[in-house]
Amino acid sequence: MRTVWFVALALGLAASAQAQVSVSGAWARGTVEGQRATGAFMQLRSADGAALVGAESPVAGVVEIHEMRMDGNTMRMRAVPRLELPAGQAVDLKPGGYHMMLINLKAPLRKGESVPIRLKFQGQDGKPQEVEVKAEVRDLTASGGGHMKH
Repeated sequence: MRTVWFVALALGLAASAQAQVSVSGAWARGTVEGQRATGAFMQLRSADGAALVGAESPVAGVVEIHEMRMDGNTMRMRAVPRLELPAGQAVDLKPGGYHMMLINLKAPLRKGESVPIRLKFQGQDGKPQEVEVKAEVRDLTASGGGHMKH
């Protein structure tokens, strides 16, 4: 009986470690022929605190974490090596703020498609975690906040 309890406890701890980061509302902006990069957006939440440290996708040669920031009177975009996720707080990746850049696209992204993105996190305990999301491709003029209406 004691062995069963330890196995159940170990499985419960492993499940809670795997569920540390949740992702919701993932989407990517559609592209036109010849366009080599686009943004991907979502909401991240970590129960215990973590950091987004990388990503990859089969549709892009490179996936980077980017931020938009005012530099004097100019809005600038730059890659960042990690994005901290404070415990229990939602972190929005959205147009005009932090976001993912899908670079060196292998083909245009069309509205209605689904793009797989593997997000790489590091927990407060230093352990890595990966979460695979499917980002809905929206119209190339999409700016967030749900589906565009025509």
